[in-house]
Amino acid sequence: MRLLIATVLLLLSTAPSLAATPAPPVYFDWFEYAGDDAAFEAPLPAGHYRNPILAGFHADPSIVRANDRFYLVNSSFTYFPGIPVFESVDLVHWKQIGNVIDRPGQLDFDGLSVSRGIFAPAIAHHEDVFYVVTTAVDSGGNFIATARDPAGPWSDPHWLPGVGGIDPSLFFDDDGSVYLLNNDAPPGPPRYEGHRAIWMQQLDLAAFKPVGPRKVLVDGGVEPARNPIWIEGPHLYRREGWYYLSDAEGGTGPQHSQVVLRSREVWGRYLPYAGNPILTQRDLPDDRPLPITNAGHADLVEGPDGSWWAVFLASRNYQQRHYNTGRETYLLPVQWQDGWPVILP
Repeated sequence: MRLLIATVLLLLSTAPSLAATPAPPVYFDWFEYAGDDAAFEAPLPAGHYRNPILAGFHADPSIVRANDRFYLVNSSFTYFPGIPVFESVDLVHWKQIGNVIDRPGQLDFDGLSVSRGIFAPAIAHHEDVFYVVTTAVDSGGNFIATARDPAGPWSDPHWLPGVGGIDPSLFFDDDGSVYLLNNDAPPGPPRYEGHRAIWMQQLDLAAFKPVGPRKVLVDGGVEPARNPIWIEGPHLYRREGWYYLSDAEGGTGPQHSQVVLRSREVWGRYLPYAGNPILTQRDLPDDRPLPITNAGHADLVEGPDGSWWAVFLASRNYQQRHYNTGRETYLLPVQWQDGWPVILP
């Protein structure tokens, strides 16, 4: 009996240590996910197209027109290869032609969750060179990659030391000046959760180095008294003597939107459009059929015929905020009304 009791006590004393032994980690070397949506098989009348133009996990689109073609990039987070590059001649039919991040030595994502890594790349084209500027979250910060051919090869990252925040973009002005815009913390203590600002600084393109003073173009959002959150994804355009600054606002969720401001001078003061937001779905009924949600983070492009278009992210959710296809890329025409770009009038 004493031996039996001693044996039971020994087993009980070792049980916690046995239960606490961690399971070995599981690593995935490679996997593939494919979907089949019957909606895309139905024929369309001539002159029509179907959204999304890039279905499934194609968030934060940025677009540029060069050499009679359109080029588009998306966020890729810690997936490798990263920053897919797409090409199109008509804005509707897209083909992936490469990746900006296609060599393990370009970036180190080891140990990061899939929600970190590459956020919101922006693509530009200037004097026969393509530029992609983006943020490698928790893996280096903001950087620029370049290529003569958008299909690649792309350069190693040119890091931008001292440039914090996320969502950088480049603007090439007519006088040869180059500007770097991005989302960052406000100039003073944040007044509320989600209070951010849009900053701008000139860039020495040869040295890939910001130069000169750094200025806030938008502090908080287009209606600061309402405590708007997450002003981000800035893009600057020039048209008919105006500089147009377009930003995402409201966070990448049901309150997402796109807003626009303009100025006669590149440094501002930028005044908001009275009809903002120029794109959102947040005012639509929650019980509407086949809802498209989270619309925002738009980039504008002018076609060869003078028409303007917007690519942006949105989601097809099947229940509240559940959407297994993630954030997808959509396309809508842009109308100019009284000197302002409007995506959904």
